[in-house]
Amino acid sequence: MIRHALTVAALLLAGTAQADGLVDNINGVALDSQGKVVRFGGILIDREGKVVRLVPKGEKAPKKLDWRSDMGGKTVMPGMIDAHGHVMSLGYRALELDLSNTKSLADAQAAIQSYARGNGNRQWILGGGWNQEAWGLGRFPTAAELDAAAGDKPVLLERADGHAVWANSAAMKAAGITAKTAAPAGGRIELLPNGQPSGVFVDNAASLFDAAKPRPSPRERNAAFLKAQDMLLSNGITATADMGTSVDDWLVFRRMGDIGQLRVRIMSYGAGLETALTVAGAGPTPWLYGDRLRMGGIKLYADGALGSRGAWLKAPYADAPQQSGLSFINDTTLLNLLSRGTMDGFQFAIHAIGDRANRQVLDAIDELAASYKDDRRWRIEHAQVLDPADLPRLGRNGIIASMQPVHATGDRTMAEARLGPARLTGAYAWATVLRDGGRLAFGSDYPVEHPNPFIGWAAAFTREDANGQPPGGWRPEEKVTREQAWKAFTQDAAFAGFAEQRFGSLLPGQKADFLVVDRDPVAGSAADLRATKVIETWVGGYKAWPLDEKAKAAAGR
Repeated sequence: MIRHALTVAALLLAGTAQADGLVDNINGVALDSQGKVVRFGGILIDREGKVVRLVPKGEKAPKKLDWRSDMGGKTVMPGMIDAHGHVMSLGYRALELDLSNTKSLADAQAAIQSYARGNGNRQWILGGGWNQEAWGLGRFPTAAELDAAAGDKPVLLERADGHAVWANSAAMKAAGITAKTAAPAGGRIELLPNGQPSGVFVDNAASLFDAAKPRPSPRERNAAFLKAQDMLLSNGITATADMGTSVDDWLVFRRMGDIGQLRVRIMSYGAGLETALTVAGAGPTPWLYGDRLRMGGIKLYADGALGSRGAWLKAPYADAPQQSGLSFINDTTLLNLLSRGTMDGFQFAIHAIGDRANRQVLDAIDELAASYKDDRRWRIEHAQVLDPADLPRLGRNGIIASMQPVHATGDRTMAEARLGPARLTGAYAWATVLRDGGRLAFGSDYPVEHPNPFIGWAAAFTREDANGQPPGGWRPEEKVTREQAWKAFTQDAAFAGFAEQRFGSLLPGQKADFLVVDRDPVAGSAADLRATKVIETWVGGYKAWPLDEKAKAAAGR
């Protein structure tokens, strides 16, 4: 196989244009601009790493080519896009204590104990991924149960959804938390019957540990990014939205771009208005590093999550009648922030999970849309539980429902317990969103869920989990088609980030972002799709994963 003379790093550092090339002898499959499946035998790529055209099967290759890659008949498809993820959190989770595969509290305690023994040099034990629902615990874990596993070293572990932390006694002592500590607005401290903090801090209450816990060093940040980038590319993600980019995160992305190590594309949404203004000034940044990085939006939170009962509901939780969730922001503040950022041209992506939070966001968008009639592409992140009367409102004002199919299959039994049958009608309602004129953009919310997009794609058109449960799908009337789901993971995910002119398909003029995979994604069953393995990931006409030794050396790795 003939490969390019330039490495990825050299291209990014020098901005060198590549000569015309051909990816040939492929079983090519993609979607056209109408969302219909098209097949082809090659991809002609220009000097800027863009698609010139898809070459029909059987057509002879052009004679004058600078390079040609023969794929030996393997399947090639467009790169997948995750419309909602957390890049640095993915890397940290992979490098710290990860409890996402634990099946019980005892299992988690054993993993914590083992990690503590093997990491005695760490000041704190940090990590996450725990889920009391997956453990069948029926309650939150306690500081005492964490003490039993980790002893006197401070331990702070995020819940799987990122909306609560579990702390041991040493961590609470280091943070100065006592029974007299008040929860901040938008937060809740879980209490024991004696009034003492139990060890679980929901949503904004987690900020009580910010001053005490150690901050990652620049080297640790770099390592976390490189780990996350490899995980994304190896799973077929060529572009991702990063929801809640901090200033420190942005500096990592820029460092990686400056030294030629930024291979994945990142559509960045700053963590609040002030972060966006600090990074970008009075408006979105330009696209940087060959369309690999841009901060174009602002991430806000209206509420928490169902699993930690922080999602803001119109009526109390079915399994906790004394709770209705947490409101993170009042109506006036939300309107002021949206107006201020919109005047500077930023796009907004607003986290809303509960039906009350979604109504608040929809009301605010309705009010602002009358003043801002241009293409704003308002985004609601998750849009998990809506009053059925509010679902048609997603079709107004160009609102994008940025949703995660794996949440439906993973949350199913928990959502039924939290909501009760009456409120399930407006929950995870993908087909209804499309039918009412809304637009979907799919992602995974990694590291809450695994970043593998083929798992999410299969979940979207089956509403079944990896074990085929429930047979026929959970609330099957909300299934979308295989093609609609694929589009939401590619073209529509790019559209949601104002990137559809740059990438998201293999249409002429788009960046040549594509995957070489071990099977045809539209030819088999949902189980086949879930089992898809990525062989190579190409970004902008260059192989971005796996890197060969020359590319690794040039990138300084």
